[in-house]
Amino acid sequence: MNPSRRVALKTTGAFATLVSLGIITQSQAQAAVDHASFQVKTLEDALKAVGGTPATSDQVTLNSPDIAENGAVVPVGASSKLPNTTEIYFIVEKNPMPLCAAFMIPAGTAPDVQTRLKMGQSSNILAVVKADGKLYSAVKETKVTLGGCGG
Repeated sequence: MNPSRRVALKTTGAFATLVSLGIITQSQAQAAVDHASFQVKTLEDALKAVGGTPATSDQVTLNSPDIAENGAVVPVGASSKLPNTTEIYFIVEKNPMPLCAAFMIPAGTAPDVQTRLKMGQSSNILAVVKADGKLYSAVKETKVTLGGCGG
């Protein structure tokens, strides 16, 4: 049996078991298996992967430092005041693989997420929010320094 086929069968079986036991939902299992969106190499492809080009909105807030002393762990956060927010994505424009994080927001949950991203160099960070089937975004530039010396 092909090793990649074995891995696929094990993964599918494991997720099927978790879904049947009610531990995770089918959409959570599908999101865990679908990694292709995170393999894109350009900003344009990352935006296509999340659904298209977003409109800039003052209802989306992106929090990131102006200067990050360690590009390996850049703290970022995003929140949305838009009703029916269902997804939040973080995209780092100059990363080799720009799509860095995806969050599915269940109904009744506050659309506010925090995480840490890896940034290879100074770049714009985009927070893309999906609300009512439309995409909205906020952008902020974060400078990455080497050893905190400026950059």
